[in-house]
Amino acid sequence: MTRVAPVLGISLKLASTLVFTIMVAMLKIAAETVPIGEIVFARNFFGLFPVLIMVAFRGELAIALRTSRPLSHLGRSSVGISAMILSFTGFSLLPLPDATAIGFATPLFVVVLAWLVLQETVRLYRWSAVIIGFFGILIILSPHLGQGALGSGQMIGAVCSALAAVCAALAMIFVRRLCETERTTTIVTWFSGSATLLALLTIPLGVVFPDQAWVMPDADTALILMMVGLAGGVGQILLTQSYRYADASTIAPFDYANMIWAVILGYVLFDEVPVWQVLVGAAIVIAAGIFVIFREHRLGLDRTRARRASTPSKS
Repeated sequence: MTRVAPVLGISLKLASTLVFTIMVAMLKIAAETVPIGEIVFARNFFGLFPVLIMVAFRGELAIALRTSRPLSHLGRSSVGISAMILSFTGFSLLPLPDATAIGFATPLFVVVLAWLVLQETVRLYRWSAVIIGFFGILIILSPHLGQGALGSGQMIGAVCSALAAVCAALAMIFVRRLCETERTTTIVTWFSGSATLLALLTIPLGVVFPDQAWVMPDADTALILMMVGLAGGVGQILLTQSYRYADASTIAPFDYANMIWAVILGYVLFDEVPVWQVLVGAAIVIAAGIFVIFREHRLGLDRTRARRASTPSKS
């Protein structure tokens, strides 16, 4: 099921980052009139169809739901959907490049959580990269945390994006554990199905927070919501397939192409121009993240299966 074709793998990875960024741009548009919980439901419900098609194409539909660890899948889905809700909230309140840059903290949090939860040995080089990367995150956050009153939209968006990175990293830890016994298709299918059901739990939030009450979208908005889900599902397929053709250490650095697409789409669609703090901080975080990936490769820590089965918070 795999062959060495790094150019194809990198191309699929770049395509996945573009599709995911287009998905985020569409959810920003939808968030103007639709509550976050409803968008999360649409993302997972409509995204489930491309995933099921992929699983069926691989001839694994009959065994995709078969598992001996349903509680672990439920835990991974709970953390993953929390990351998605926080991430979508951040994207709805922040410029596209800013929220994207904050999300780059996820690999740094993975290193910390792998040390805490998995008892993984982390030596000086990776700790240094993590510390430098977190310094970059503080630079990115600085214009938002210092802008406006406490509880302003910018501040809430920045905090939500940072918390989303933590939850996404924790979801990655769950995936690493699941990869010890579960197929990639099982992990992806269980997440898509469970997250769809868990998203329904946001409906009662409308009672407490009227602005989060689910709405009946008009035809144009309904189409956007459907495209958000389909783009997320297609992006997941492209991501999964990319790891069939190249090693994780080769492909993973191209995650950061998200920043290029975010700057372009943010400017074209929303007239957003990132401030210098975001660009400088993003450069520091990207450099730290690439160093962590390079170091893990040197240490022989294979993350391919986990990366293939993981769903990024924004996706």
